[in-house]
Amino acid sequence: MEIKISFTRYLSAKKSVDDRALNLHVWQTLAQSLPASPPGRPLRVLEIGAGIGTMVERMLSWGLFAQADYTAFDHHPDNVAHAHRRLPRWGKEQGYQVSPVQGGWRFEKENQSIKARFERVDLFDFLAREHQMGEGQQAWDLLIAHAFLDLVEIPSTLPSLFELLAPGGLFYFTLNFDGATLLEPAIDPSFDERVQVLYHRTMDERVTAGRPSGDSRTGRRLFTHLNAAGAQILAAGSSDWVVFPGADGYLQDEAYFLHFIVHTLHQALQGHPELDPARFEKWVAERHAQVERRELVYIAHQLDFVGKRPGPA
Repeated sequence: MEIKISFTRYLSAKKSVDDRALNLHVWQTLAQSLPASPPGRPLRVLEIGAGIGTMVERMLSWGLFAQADYTAFDHHPDNVAHAHRRLPRWGKEQGYQVSPVQGGWRFEKENQSIKARFERVDLFDFLAREHQMGEGQQAWDLLIAHAFLDLVEIPSTLPSLFELLAPGGLFYFTLNFDGATLLEPAIDPSFDERVQVLYHRTMDERVTAGRPSGDSRTGRRLFTHLNAAGAQILAAGSSDWVVFPGADGYLQDEAYFLHFIVHTLHQALQGHPELDPARFEKWVAERHAQVERRELVYIAHQLDFVGKRPGPA
């Protein structure tokens, strides 16, 4: 089956999946741990790999903070362009007074006043730029990485990320993939398992711009990596994606989300020497057909973390 591939539509379609998946205990711990901003100084928030801005929407609509300067960036130009179109429209639909500011918008409603800026920049270029400015030039109260850390080499990246946080600053690392991709109903259990193993191996072997960039067991290994970096974990918990058809089919645009997941598996493993090509193509076609028949159930195991940066509070 051919589907029109749109990464921005996938990011939009997965918002409802993410909303269900995010760990409530971890979220509540974050909300309870946020420092109170002194009068006249909003909370300083930084989100890396921010996609099309769905976490910005979530933070506002779930009422995490009343006053904030929210800086978000992503290296995909289509994502950033989509965010610049999407966020002001979303804000007005939610009843916010939306006004432009440099690089973004201010959202105001009742006791909320949040300035959100969105920038196109690569993580490592951003880190290099911030570190050149000198320690303390940019010090955020909250650092967010949503469905992102399993795309980088964590041991070498975490120390640089923590340098961006103010003393006592918090991190919120969510939807960190942790080694399980489950599709039901089974087509051929042994072949299904082989596809999963090989797909996870592509994550472990991925290199981007000359850097290792992935780990299929990022979630569980974050406990070790965060401890090694001296961070204090305040809460952690599972945040599994679970997508299944109800009486009226899939929720919102989640059928597209599933088609995109199957497409991603296909792209990762097409031509793999350990898979029979004809058999794999037939497997992919059947998975797409299961979505169309409202049969496919998809589960991905992930973990959320909230904690404090290394060093004294």
